Parts: sequence; C-alpha cells; structure tokens
Amino acid sequence: MENSQDRREYKPVKWGIANIFSSYNNTIITITDLSGKETIARCSGGQVVKSDRLESSPTAAMMAAKRVAQTAVDHGLRGIHIKVRAPGGHNGPNNPGPGAQAAIRALSRMGLKIGVIEDVTPLPHGGCRPKGGRRGRRV
Repeated sequence: MENSQDRREYKPVKWGIANIFSSYNNTIITITDLSGKETIARCSGGQVVKSDRLESSPTAAMMAAKRVAQTAVDHGLRGIHIKVRAPGGHNGPNNPGPGAQAAIRALSRMGLKIGVIEDVTPLPHGGCRPKGGRRGRRV
C-alpha cells in the first residue's frame, strides 16, 4: 500500500576528484572528473585576494574552494574524493600549508559529499645529494 509520494527516487552520486596543492606561498584547488583527464574547475588563492602575502591564508583557500565548488555543483557533481599535496620532493616541506584544511572544510560546507581524503605529497627515494655541504646548513 505504498503511495508514489512515499517513495523517494534514488539519484546516483556523480563523483569527481579535488586536487588541493597547498604550500606556504599559495593554495591551488583543481576539480577533475574521476579519470583526472578533464578539468572541471580550478582556482588559486592568488585569484581571490589582492595582496601577495594573503595567497596562502586559510581565508583565501576558503574563497577559492567556494568558487570551485559552485562550478562543480553546476556541472552536476555531488561527491568528491580529495587529494592533498604539499611541495615535498627533495627540498620542499612534506606538510601542507595552512590553506589545505580550510579548503576541505569549505568544500564540505558547499554541500559536496566527501569520499576519500588522501595525501599525495611526493617523497624522495634517495636521489640527488641535498644542498648544504657535509655538515648541513648551519644557522
């Protein structure tokens, strides 16, 4: 005895990938489809603030994430997997900048479901000799 009004229609969630590159100088957010080939939206902290020193701030990251999320929702995305990246490598810091957490928060507040949060910072495996001489950098 179910009415047609009692049943809810099931809409499958359309997923995308949010790549967040967060350094101490800037925060860059790119949303792609699941394959990663087609870019849906991208924005950086420098596009939403006037001053250079504010590019890496959590406020700039939040504004950039809101702008990107709005474009993603307009394209029909309802869920995202997040890949957070710091500069890393041989001479960059391995922990992301201050904008990463604020960007993730802003994406979830815009109504996007968050699937997986993954750290994709590049890690060195030996490689070139680091600068600084035999005794390292003396401060």
